[in-house]
Amino acid sequence: MEVEPLADGGNDAVLRLPGRTHPGVLIQGDTLGIRRADAAEPAAPCAAGDLEEALHAAALLRADLDSTLQHHPEA
Repeated sequence: MEVEPLADGGNDAVLRLPGRTHPGVLIQGDTLGIRRADAAEPAAPCAAGDLEEALHAAALLRADLDSTLQHHPEA
């Protein structure tokens, strides 16, 4: 399969697959694992009733995803 590289973002490259109108993001496996761990972080403080810490952890995850999303349309 041939893919069209649109931007090399390091850990998240923007590519277009054949037959697809919109590009996708290829996230390296280790980066995906880190993001998965980041997504799980708010759960413990939520369970403990520490909503401030949970909101902080969720905000960090959102900032990371926002960075990826911002890179995507630029490509």
